[in-house]
Amino acid sequence: MAKIGFIGLGNMGGPMASNLIKAGHDVTVFDLSEELMDAAVADGASKADTAAGVLNGAEFVVSMLPNGNIVKDLYIHKDALLDQMDSSTLVIDSSTIASEDAVEVHQAAAAKGIAMIDAPVSGGVGAAKAGKLAFICGGVAGDVEKARPVLEQMGKAAFHAGESGAGQIAKICNNMLLAVHMIGTAEALQMGVNAGLDPKVMTEIMTASSGRNWSLDTYNPYPGVQDGVPAGNDYQGGFLVKLMSKDLGLAEAAADKFSARTPMGDLARELYRQHGEAGFEDRDFSSILKMLQQ
Repeated sequence: MAKIGFIGLGNMGGPMASNLIKAGHDVTVFDLSEELMDAAVADGASKADTAAGVLNGAEFVVSMLPNGNIVKDLYIHKDALLDQMDSSTLVIDSSTIASEDAVEVHQAAAAKGIAMIDAPVSGGVGAAKAGKLAFICGGVAGDVEKARPVLEQMGKAAFHAGESGAGQIAKICNNMLLAVHMIGTAEALQMGVNAGLDPKVMTEIMTASSGRNWSLDTYNPYPGVQDGVPAGNDYQGGFLVKLMSKDLGLAEAAADKFSARTPMGDLARELYRQHGEAGFEDRDFSSILKMLQQ
């Protein structure tokens, strides 16, 4: 078993760290929230007083953070972990950030002889808790293979998308598609309800038909249709609207950079922007259904 430092214990990072502990790894955690660290300690983690405190003897450092500026502050600027890290440590950053931010941190790590991969995740909070995430990795193939045993104890699969930053591009393409089919699923269900149909029956029909998708059969946005999804808990927890909006902004910037036309992605970003400003930024992104009910 490995000695692992884990930084960032939010809705996704907390369950990921917990699964590493359950797998028998020696995990030291850091988060700005004492409450979240105490929960990890209750699971069997050790607690560090600072971000640098997770580095002592760590073979792997895993980070799960909200945005690229925080990631760069952690590794390059404010905390400058790369300046304090042993060159034998492998960095796994599972944050979803701009590809250019990931490349910047990769290059800083490489300059110090430190291996790093960007490994953003797909699957949501439920998959994080169940250890069924998909990791979408960018970096040197050998580094991805070295990280694979750790990744696969937090998830069901780890894909090598390409060189540094490629994991981030693949992830934001996926999340743009996710936003589009969540909105479409919510639209279709609500139109059926407005016409007097039962959303459970609508879900059964569409799940067995050509409209089937993950937002429908695994993460249904309509309350009372599925157990264990945010729609059944007043859209609490899960993948927050403000994070989906952030990812759609990253997708729009990437589309501009690579001259890609994304009219559906652009519309999804605008709808999620409006939804967040209406007071839903800290609710799960499936709450977009509420916009369609008004």
